[in-house]
Amino acid sequence: MGNLSNGILKADIKSAAKLMRKIEEEDIKAIEELKLLYSHTGHSHVIGITGLPGSGKSSLIDALIENFRNNNKTVGVIAVDPTSPFTGGSILGDRIRMQNHSNDEGVFIKSLPTKGWRGGISKVTSRMITVMDAMGKDIILVETAGVGQTEVEIKKLVHTTIVVLVGGLGDSIQAIKAGILEIADIFVINKADKIDAEELETDIYNLLSMSSYTENNNSRKWLPQICLTESVNRKGIDKLIREISMHENYSKSTGGFAQYFKYKSNNDLKEIIVDYLTNLIFKELENDELYKKLLDDLMDNKNDPYSIAEEILNHFLKFKIKN
Repeated sequence: MGNLSNGILKADIKSAAKLMRKIEEEDIKAIEELKLLYSHTGHSHVIGITGLPGSGKSSLIDALIENFRNNNKTVGVIAVDPTSPFTGGSILGDRIRMQNHSNDEGVFIKSLPTKGWRGGISKVTSRMITVMDAMGKDIILVETAGVGQTEVEIKKLVHTTIVVLVGGLGDSIQAIKAGILEIADIFVINKADKIDAEELETDIYNLLSMSSYTENNNSRKWLPQICLTESVNRKGIDKLIREISMHENYSKSTGGFAQYFKYKSNNDLKEIIVDYLTNLIFKELENDELYKKLLDDLMDNKNDPYSIAEEILNHFLKFKIKN
């Protein structure tokens, strides 16, 4: 057992923080520790929280942490913030909004930059979930960056997906465009004391009634619930917690909770293979004469990037791409 993984299995925060830093730095030693941790995962309830900027996701998470801790549940938070395309930096402000829990040993908050990764998450989000799961966290909350209409990738990483909306921002139209209607297990209309909250609730009910949420082959299917909250004032949080618990029970009774681990493992495997092959190929290409020639042909407009990519893959991986 590795030193860091041994500490993580004992819920040591310093060990977890060190391994997470290595994961972010793509240190090869982190992979060896993750290998040791993987078989100790699959116990946490992983909850994704996504939605548009200004919907109050971080404030909602702060209220959820408070409620979970009052019920003696340990909590891990992975908060993803957008990365600047110009400086490469990230604000990582979620720690500030959740600072009420900074001294609570039962809460571990990790902020991550997207670094340009798709879907409002970070490339290493899944690996951070593995670490927190192995630590023994009862609940893991994953907050997406909240940058627009593409944040559906979170569905692949969590058991329960919460979509946070707010009245007055045209969210019902956004929900249709983004595919958010399909990924939500629970809709939260936050800042319910503001304008258009009830109108938005009606819009969502209407959208759900026109969607494919029907029973198929007599099997039960979860119908997304809608909760109105005022996270700053802690209103509606108890109902949201009940809905989260009900979805967890539903997932366990229908096999979805156990199936999640298979899906996550499959996605992890694919990303590991892609990372490995990408690093292998580009390491080999650094001093390869064929690559230099093909690149010159591309620059001189003598060939196209698709044909060159096929030739490189055929050359290095010894398999042929079929049309």
